[in-house]
Amino acid sequence: MDSATAQASGGRRRRGEVTVATIARLAGVSPPTVSKVLNGRSGIAVETRDRVEALLREHGYRRGESAAAAVSPSVEVAFYGLESHLAMEILRGVEQVVRDRGLAVGFTDLQGPGSGGRRTADRLLARRPTGVIAVNSAFRARQYEQLAASGVPMVVLDPTGEPMHPIPSVGATNWSGGIAATRHLLDLGHRRVGVITGPMEYLCARARLEACRGALDAAGAPLDPALVRHGRFDFDDGVLLGRQLLSLRHRPTAILCGDDLQALGVYEAARLLGLRIPGDVSVVGFDDIEVTRWCGPPMTTVRQPFAEMGATAARMVLQLAVGEPVEPARVELATQLVVRASTAPPPSS
Repeated sequence: MDSATAQASGGRRRRGEVTVATIARLAGVSPPTVSKVLNGRSGIAVETRDRVEALLREHGYRRGESAAAAVSPSVEVAFYGLESHLAMEILRGVEQVVRDRGLAVGFTDLQGPGSGGRRTADRLLARRPTGVIAVNSAFRARQYEQLAASGVPMVVLDPTGEPMHPIPSVGATNWSGGIAATRHLLDLGHRRVGVITGPMEYLCARARLEACRGALDAAGAPLDPALVRHGRFDFDDGVLLGRQLLSLRHRPTAILCGDDLQALGVYEAARLLGLRIPGDVSVVGFDDIEVTRWCGPPMTTVRQPFAEMGATAARMVLQLAVGEPVEPARVELATQLVVRASTAPPPSS
């Protein structure tokens, strides 16, 4: 094997391990073409790329140590919809960990402008990071395998669905947070509680809704289906759905929201309808973004430790990068109820 072929085949390998040259021969292409696929490069026909990727998966190819070492000294944080109110805390946590290892932090929005036309994994591979932290990941098994074959470890932060088994993940105790928020309202005397959830395909949205339902059932005040609304995690849906709930003849005395943006939307809906918070309706958010301390009244919410989640994900991905196993593979960090001025006993009937 000449030096060019050795470089293309990913460096030294133990006897019996599949090489780039083997994949190239099976695919009927050159070793440099396989290397382009592994590095997320453009200029390859879709059919060829699909054929090479299928063979890489079939044979369990993993890049050799010498080639895997030729990476950028950075950890890439990939967002699916870059939400600044969450991103800065996550990036701050990642940076606190990786800077001590002499690494930089990069980030990209995989749903932002210019994201079309290139495959998700290709865009990340082209940067050759030490590792990838995927926030609110919608990664498919095929994309994960493409990163793994190229020697790029990945950790998922706040996965939208059940994490794929081989991918380590970091989340928060959404169920416990939902229980704490609901019990807070019950302790204040609320029994007619409205709920605005996030998208039901999101694991966190389902957990928060079911936690609320379970806590209300345990208190003998079952959740009224007429008081449940499903929407996006954003302000506009909070306004729309909050206005629906607050316009009911028998409106809820409290509304538990899927996130703080929805809760801020409920604030606006209440203002438009001439209702006072918490005099006419109590409101609880979820996340504890910075603005919740400044709105009027300051918002009761459930705090997610985003910086700590980012730091934990960074430690995990750096472990994987040096070949150390991560145990446990699924980490959930504690949420915390933060009681402020947006909740009070229900108005007397």
